[in-house]
Amino acid sequence: MGIILKPFAWLLLFFYNLFSSYGLALILFAIVIKLILFPVTLKSKKSMIQTTMLSGKMQQLQKQYGKDRERYSLEVQKLYEREKVNPMGGCLWSLIPMVVLIGLYGIIREPLTYFMSLSGEQIQLLATQLNWTEVAVSSGWVKADLMAKLVEQFNAGEIAGTFQTGAYNQLYLVSMITKENLASLQAALGEAGQNLFVLNFKFLGMDLSKIPTVAFWKPGGSILLFLLPLVSTAVSFLSMKVSMATNQMNKQEKNEQADRTNRMMLWTMPLMSLWIGFTVPAGLSIYWIAQYFITMGQEVICGKMLKKDYEAAREEAARRDKEEKEEEKRRKEEARLERARRLEEEKKNRGKKKPAQRKDDEPDQEGVNKDDSREGIRAYARGRAYIPDRFGGVTPYVNPNDLIQAQLQAQATGKGGKKAKKGEVKEEPGQERNPKPAQEAPVQEAPAAPPEEAAPAAPAPEMETIEVEVEEIEVEVAEDEDKEV
Repeated sequence: MGIILKPFAWLLLFFYNLFSSYGLALILFAIVIKLILFPVTLKSKKSMIQTTMLSGKMQQLQKQYGKDRERYSLEVQKLYEREKVNPMGGCLWSLIPMVVLIGLYGIIREPLTYFMSLSGEQIQLLATQLNWTEVAVSSGWVKADLMAKLVEQFNAGEIAGTFQTGAYNQLYLVSMITKENLASLQAALGEAGQNLFVLNFKFLGMDLSKIPTVAFWKPGGSILLFLLPLVSTAVSFLSMKVSMATNQMNKQEKNEQADRTNRMMLWTMPLMSLWIGFTVPAGLSIYWIAQYFITMGQEVICGKMLKKDYEAAREEAARRDKEEKEEEKRRKEEARLERARRLEEEKKNRGKKKPAQRKDDEPDQEGVNKDDSREGIRAYARGRAYIPDRFGGVTPYVNPNDLIQAQLQAQATGKGGKKAKKGEVKEEPGQERNPKPAQEAPVQEAPAAPPEEAAPAAPAPEMETIEVEVEEIEVEVAEDEDKEV
């Protein structure tokens, strides 16, 4: 923290050494800080005006998607992206002056550390030389019981000294340094005493190291210090009014939500200034008043600089709104014409029957031919998506009736052959019983031959071939014959 505050301390000390006035140094410090932050202020102002210009569209989105919060947030984000607006731009940059104020508060509260570059041990030595233990209690800066406790801790070796760097003790200690004791204090500090000097907090009859109190009539009080926080509050209120006026220079439609926020800020900032004025040293109120006056001047300058740009932006926004309305009108007209066309078609088709789709229509699948699937009067015997070469060729079709008839003929032929074999066995009793009727084809060649002549007339190789082919049928017939016998 000390590294960050050192540049501020050097700047403030430079102005003090230049003009020998603590109050004037604070005013010049405020001017320099505001000039350095002017580009940031301009950017913040630009973002705030852009947000104000979008208030009308945001209000329309709220009416349209007010119940659906997720959709409303999404549409607002799209609006910011389309208009290239950062809603947090104005708020983030406006926090920088508060950071500077906090840093300045630390510098004013600890002048021995930041103005005179004294260490903790050197500050303890300085407090001992100025008899801090007694003067602090008699002046009311430290309570007696607290000081007694510190003395006990110091005697016990728990702390290095009775002076504690906290609250505004360094301010009180600096106020005890006068021209009369300056030389002796510098000698006591040695080389560090060269940085020691008498710091004059007087400005316009006020001691800027003191904290204003409401009871200004009491001893130690000052009516000028009492008025300082009130002046700071009034200037803060005026600055907020000027800022709102410049932010709304391009506002076309009223936004109730934005107006409520502005009214709240209009009273919040002055009340915060009033609280700060009565809780911190008066030097901060001087800085607060100075920076508010500079802020009002910058607001007016920024308004004039941005006026032309935002007039052009307003014209562009108006042109874009007009185009969007025309586009919306065109879409509505197209939708109306489409509805009219559909109604006209419905009127024309009313009462007409739609042509039924024929089941025997030609299939539209590639490679399918209805004639390939036809079998007799059955147009789709093999299926509507039948393709002959789909799986490598066509299996020949055989009528099931022909198969059954051939099987019956084979059975009948087997019965006749069995009878012939039985007669042959009776004439030659030594031969083994092995009846094997002839196949269907040879039986058809000589159906009328007697059993005695059929066996010697047929050649042996042909009989062997026929017996192997119809062997299973003969066995079944043999069982039937046994049952008949």
